[in-house]
Amino acid sequence: MSSLENIKITVVGLGYVGLPLARLFATKYPVVGFDINQGRINELNSGTDSTLEVSADVLQSVLVDKPSDSNGLYCSSNLADIKGCNVYIITVPTPVDKNNRPDLTPLYKSSETVGKVLSKGDIVIYESTVYPGVTEEECIPVLEKISGLIFNKDFFAGYSPERINPGDKEHTVEKILKVTSGSTPEIGQKVDQLYKSVIIAGTHLAPSIKVAEAAKVIENSQRDINIAFVNELAKIFNRLNIDTHAVLEAAGTKWNFLPFKPGLVGGHCIGVDPYYLAQKAQEHGYHPEIILAGRRLNDGMGEYVAHEVVKLMVKKDIPVKNANILVLGITFKENCPDVRNTKVIDVLNALKDYDANITVYDPWAEPAEVKHEYGWDSIRELNDFRDYDAIVLAVAHDQFKKLDLMALCKENKVIYDVKGILGDIADGKL
Repeated sequence: MSSLENIKITVVGLGYVGLPLARLFATKYPVVGFDINQGRINELNSGTDSTLEVSADVLQSVLVDKPSDSNGLYCSSNLADIKGCNVYIITVPTPVDKNNRPDLTPLYKSSETVGKVLSKGDIVIYESTVYPGVTEEECIPVLEKISGLIFNKDFFAGYSPERINPGDKEHTVEKILKVTSGSTPEIGQKVDQLYKSVIIAGTHLAPSIKVAEAAKVIENSQRDINIAFVNELAKIFNRLNIDTHAVLEAAGTKWNFLPFKPGLVGGHCIGVDPYYLAQKAQEHGYHPEIILAGRRLNDGMGEYVAHEVVKLMVKKDIPVKNANILVLGITFKENCPDVRNTKVIDVLNALKDYDANITVYDPWAEPAEVKHEYGWDSIRELNDFRDYDAIVLAVAHDQFKKLDLMALCKENKVIYDVKGILGDIADGKL
């Protein structure tokens, strides 16, 4: 790859991160979007994005019928369609397993895929969140083994961590400053120029791939720790019968006070990334106390919310067993269909232990996906207007702000506000 004029890009993984990036690059370059999920490919080629990250008109404006040398996006699950590209951008998920250990399987598999088509002079750029060292120590050996090529002689690598915020229509990919890096100084410049050509917010070229990896993993770890702090404050102030949100509002009048709020910390990034950094630290003989303490506290908030709801019900002489409880929302954040690693599931599982009858209402979540991921039934329309003994506002979707919650409840009821948006009608909140 000698210049930006000759670039042909493959984006591997067309989810919440990959599709917006592929769409953006397709405005200036020939792009093949590759995904192993044929259902996803069919959906995108029909001009629809079920993640709602790219609107139908924007997606359709860049779609092309076949791979070509002209600008545009062609989506495929066929390995042959990506063989002629010279920049491969990998945007697959990096989850943790049931023991919260990093699971690099998607990265290994996607590296094997790219290794099969890699040619001399190509650049492979990773965007997936990882601990420092994964790109060069875990992924590059896979590329070398499958391709038979030599790293930094025959092919090169870069790392540019994703900063997509699912559901955010204001901070879209091109409006978020991008950190870039390369396996050599020259490749670092090329990677930086490539992203700078489409990212209007600009770029920051890090001195090494490991620095860029570390920068990404601490972004979400920092946020996780700050939310854990205010979650702990909420637990303390609830015992003192003090309104946590009122305290935070008062403290926020100081110019350098950080405006974090208590809540359920889920999703694919904040609830996962700290474990990647912790894993690497432990491999080098250091036990990260603050990072893991924050994770433990945030991971326990779902169960805490459930127990607070039950305590309020007991205080009001509402029988918990066989009570009808409405839980509003199961996605990991508001106005977004993403249910990955949602901590609302912890609230549901804890309430289930009390043999309550639970209705999960979320107009954004796909019921089939909720059922597949968690085994819970959910509804997208609230047609059953039974009198509920308790309502838990778990996610602040805009639709919920318009609901007449009082009309859904019995006279003696509990309304618990996880998000702190209901005001005086709530009997309890974080």
